Amino acid sequence: MARRVHQPLENQEFDFILSMTTGPVLAYFCGTWPKAVEACRAMDAVVGELAQEYGTRFTAVRTDMTRCPEPTKRYGVTSAPTAVLIKDGEAVASQEGPMTREEFRAFLDAHL
Repeated sequence: MARRVHQPLENQEFDFILSMTTGPVLAYFCGTWPKAVEACRAMDAVVGELAQEYGTRFTAVRTDMTRCPEPTKRYGVTSAPTAVLIKDGEAVASQEGPMTREEFRAFLDAHL
């Protein structure tokens, strides 16, 4: 995964990243159960590439739903993977399910 993708290990770390970040945050929520693992790994590669490409336009945060249940609940995430674009602490867009690079780019471009 690209170096621009943060991976909080607990609720407080997720909140710290949000509080220290200026600009939009792309939180993509992943699960560790068998049906979610493959789709989440595919998202890792796509988000890593886009984080490098888009530079400072957004901050990417890979969020494990089990380790960070509070943000998962706060943003209404019920399945993995789910991408949530957050501005000033509020979700402005979300998309459930895996996305191709082109779909992810369209999601970001529509909301950044």
